[in-house]
Amino acid sequence: MPGIDSLSERVLKKVDENRDQIIELVRQLVQIPSVTGQEKDAQEFVKEKLAEMGLKVETFEPNVDELRGHPSFFETISYKKFGYNNRPNVIGIWEEGSGGKTLILNGHIDVVPPGPKEEWRYDPWGGEISNGKIYGRGSGDMKAGVAAMIYAVKAVQELEIPINGKVLVESTIEEEDGGIGGALATLLKGYTGDFSINPEPSGLDFWIASAGVLYFKIRVKGRPAHAKEAHRGVNAIDKIWLIYKALKELNEERQRRITFPPAEECEPYMKGHVTILNIGVISGGDWPSTVPAWAEIRCRIGWPPGESIRDVERQVLDKVREVSERDPWLKENPPEYSIIGWRAEPSMIDTSDPFVLKLSDLAFKVTGKRPRFCGGTAGLDTRFFINDFNIPSVGYGPIAHNIHGINESVELDSVIQVTKVIALAIVELLAR
Repeated sequence: MPGIDSLSERVLKKVDENRDQIIELVRQLVQIPSVTGQEKDAQEFVKEKLAEMGLKVETFEPNVDELRGHPSFFETISYKKFGYNNRPNVIGIWEEGSGGKTLILNGHIDVVPPGPKEEWRYDPWGGEISNGKIYGRGSGDMKAGVAAMIYAVKAVQELEIPINGKVLVESTIEEEDGGIGGALATLLKGYTGDFSINPEPSGLDFWIASAGVLYFKIRVKGRPAHAKEAHRGVNAIDKIWLIYKALKELNEERQRRITFPPAEECEPYMKGHVTILNIGVISGGDWPSTVPAWAEIRCRIGWPPGESIRDVERQVLDKVREVSERDPWLKENPPEYSIIGWRAEPSMIDTSDPFVLKLSDLAFKVTGKRPRFCGGTAGLDTRFFINDFNIPSVGYGPIAHNIHGINESVELDSVIQVTKVIALAIVELLAR
């Protein structure tokens, strides 16, 4: 391996010695279902693991009243359904010396639902190992990353390498639903630092950018009538269809003009699609023999750094206004627009930041290749660190397949590599 000194060799060797334990921890985490809103059991397990390592462990449940005043706040779907009771964030604190820096290792414990279990070849909650991979919901996104950051700390501890500073091991909730009660709440609680690594499944590349994300709803009204005299009514579904087509046009226009090289170069299939306006739900009407009195669409638009929420909202509203001006009914009965969930500004770290360069050197030491600078098409918790707290934050994690899909998996060797890079980062940034 290029440029490995004796201390680094000891760290890398220790991680290799712990390989079976790291893999077993990933399996154990996968075997504890933790769909967003129901994270408690998995968090209790993480809490016990961190306590066994001798870390000072603190937990807290988010207080929505404390969160509401923050500019990045929105009410998540999981909060509306479950609230925040019995949904703790867990922080393990390792601190030595005085006056040193603080490294944050932040990962989310929640996962998306597994979908139709009968379509899985492997038990989504089984943590089964096959062909060098662990299978199961959340194996890649991101329980492998959580295991890597825990065992990175454990490796440095077991070698009794003294540090001057602090490591925060943060296992947070509801990232899949926006991270308000998770990463944002944890930062606002005072668990901040000088730099942050988030081991999301980045494929051993660096995720340097988080997408802007906006969920919104457009609702129109019609004029109900009995189906036998439908011509006397106004069908709201017909009217929402006009808006549907207009938003499809807006999506195509945006995709023609918006580019983002960090996404397109890492994922060529994203070329021409770094922004996407997805119309995910369409509904309307109450009864087959009644002309629909209402109809609505629910949408998610995502975009790379370069536009603000205000910019994107203006384009959406201008398009809706344009089509409404051409239709007599919509002109007299303007569509209603409202935000219904995710509302996140994009973020991007400066790739010349000394922390990014240092982490890149360490990744090169371990893997023999430079990580690419990628991202900008998905909303990430790193945005809170970068946008709201000015903390350099990089997503660096293992190689995963089919995240959010059927037969999700993570490559075992890559989990070990990520553990090594994080362990070296602790030593490089904090060791005395």
